Amino acid sequence: MKFLFLESYYSGSHARFADGLKAASSHTIDLVTLPGENWQWRMMGSALYLARKKLRLSDYNGLIVTDLFNLADFLALTGTRHPPVMVYFHENQLTYPPPPGDKNAALLGMVNISTALAADSVAFNSTFHMNGFLDAVSTFLDQRPDCRPGRVSAKIAQKSMVLYPAIDAPPAGAAAHGRKTPPLIIWNHRWSYDKKPALFFTALQSLIDQGLDFRVALLGENTGKTPPEFASARDRLGNHLVHAGYAPSRAEYHRWLKRGAITVSTAIQENFGLSMAEAVAHGCLPLAPHALSYPEILPADAWEYCLYKGKKALVAKLARLTTGHETLVPLRRELAAAMGRFTWENRIAEFDRTLEALAGKKIS
Repeated sequence: MKFLFLESYYSGSHARFADGLKAASSHTIDLVTLPGENWQWRMMGSALYLARKKLRLSDYNGLIVTDLFNLADFLALTGTRHPPVMVYFHENQLTYPPPPGDKNAALLGMVNISTALAADSVAFNSTFHMNGFLDAVSTFLDQRPDCRPGRVSAKIAQKSMVLYPAIDAPPAGAAAHGRKTPPLIIWNHRWSYDKKPALFFTALQSLIDQGLDFRVALLGENTGKTPPEFASARDRLGNHLVHAGYAPSRAEYHRWLKRGAITVSTAIQENFGLSMAEAVAHGCLPLAPHALSYPEILPADAWEYCLYKGKKALVAKLARLTTGHETLVPLRRELAAAMGRFTWENRIAEFDRTLEALAGKKIS
């Protein structure tokens, strides 16, 4: 079968997902992309731009878009017969905590709602994400002043599903599990307020105050306003800090993950946790909130060591992993193996079945 994938924000995890699906699928997937910049304008304007392209939609068995796209506008503007459409939600603007002063949250949330309503199938990257979005749709619309549409969340739920994404992982059994002394603590998230870096640096300061030996690598993208904690990281961490900045290549990024002993998340927003899952697959022990998607993607027998509730537990468990990481090699191996279920090799069959089911829907 033949599918058209319109990726309006071709960068980072969005680009890797699109490229990975195209490469792994048994079907033909043609990619049409726009640069991964100006994400709010992509949500509002990319449909108008792409609708003017000669895309020959009727040549395809199905159309794939993601959440940073206004599908309702696109279908209205193309005005021709179009194949059934699946929208894949990497994130959404209803549950994402808006930065202070952002006045576009309501508008962008409505784009997500109309896109989900216009699609034939709606896929989310975790159960946590799907349930959070569906709940938020009802809450959001109930807060509008008048003319509130009914049963919108229920209509979206009827065509919704969970499709876990794929991660970049080493071959089975190839994760690094040897001695890692002093332990290297990995931060591999966006340098953004929603990842709550202040809490992470507070936990590191506690390790320093306890006289514990460790090293830190600050990875991840910095695409917006840098939280002040990163600007002062060198002064605060001194010789503990061995790297600060985005890895210029995936190969170098993976080398850092293999060197790591522990990967930490202090996020207040995370729909799947690709960066954590990839670090674990490469041999890091995770420490993450007992919330968001983390209980869903990490095995339950690891929660005692790897999930925390509150600042006090974060500090205590990070100290525990820092001093005892070498005794936890069996857990590290177990977790790395568990992440194998998120490789394209193991994910693609479900994606292909979903695309085949999409193609079986009536062409509009």
